[in-house]
Amino acid sequence: MSEISPTALRGAVDLSTLRNRPATPPEGAPAPGAVDVVVDATDETFGQILELSRTVPVVVDLWAEWCGPCKQLSPIIEKVTRELGGRVLLAKVDVDANPQLAQSFRAQSIPMVVALIAGQPVPMFTGAVPEQQVRDVFAQLLQVAAQNGVTGSLSVDADADADAEASSTPEEPELPPLHAEAFAAIEAGDYSAAIRAYEKALAENPRDEEAIAGLGQVRLLDRVQGLDLQAARAAAAEGPLDVQAQFDVADLDLAGGHVDDAFARLLDLFAQLPSDQRTPVRERLIELFGLIGTGDPRVVAARNRLSSLLF
Repeated sequence: MSEISPTALRGAVDLSTLRNRPATPPEGAPAPGAVDVVVDATDETFGQILELSRTVPVVVDLWAEWCGPCKQLSPIIEKVTRELGGRVLLAKVDVDANPQLAQSFRAQSIPMVVALIAGQPVPMFTGAVPEQQVRDVFAQLLQVAAQNGVTGSLSVDADADADAEASSTPEEPELPPLHAEAFAAIEAGDYSAAIRAYEKALAENPRDEEAIAGLGQVRLLDRVQGLDLQAARAAAAEGPLDVQAQFDVADLDLAGGHVDDAFARLLDLFAQLPSDQRTPVRERLIELFGLIGTGDPRVVAARNRLSSLLF
């Protein structure tokens, strides 16, 4: 991206319900004095994060455990944040555990990274991007923050930084060639190439669980790319039995962390369709179940409902 502006997301992001939180810091919120520059933010603690954005720019990383590209991007953002030594605070938001924040930021797909300058949202990037691009955007963010008078610095908790470094996991083993090819394509935003790479990996080994998960995730990213949430919802409302329209909204909901809404939409559609038109919906549900994980209670509940509709 070439330019970021603290007004670019006004109207698209509603943080009003997250302001005016209690003054007592909730558990997990950054405390006064020395702080760790990487924190887990929640619906309850985000009011303090907003206040801190008047001192330093805050980078908000919206992610989920099931999101493969998130696991690729988040360590890069953490690394760059720590290198800045308190000039930026990173707030990590699990969209599954914090639906209010996911809704406030209108996270149509993840990973989604937004900054806050004096309480105002600033777009950064969506999807996995290479480290150099992360560094370039952080440099722009500091410039925009300075232009808006946000030039403070946090007193860094050296112990927290040392603990983070000491507890960091060993470097992961080198990826198989086709997996590495898929990751490189995702970084470049070429989801079609990533899909082809994962499909080749599965042709070689149909039981490659990492390739199965990766293929589902990148297919979802490819499908939501370019979709407009409001237009998709309008089309779905106009055509309640329009399978593609319902698929689009379900994909956007899932990518934004609204897992139950996505499952409920497709299960309702499945229940209303004639039996000879149900197969694509069942197949899409099974694909999405695999993305979230078979042991997830939301998947278990949705599978049970699907079974009751089948028999």
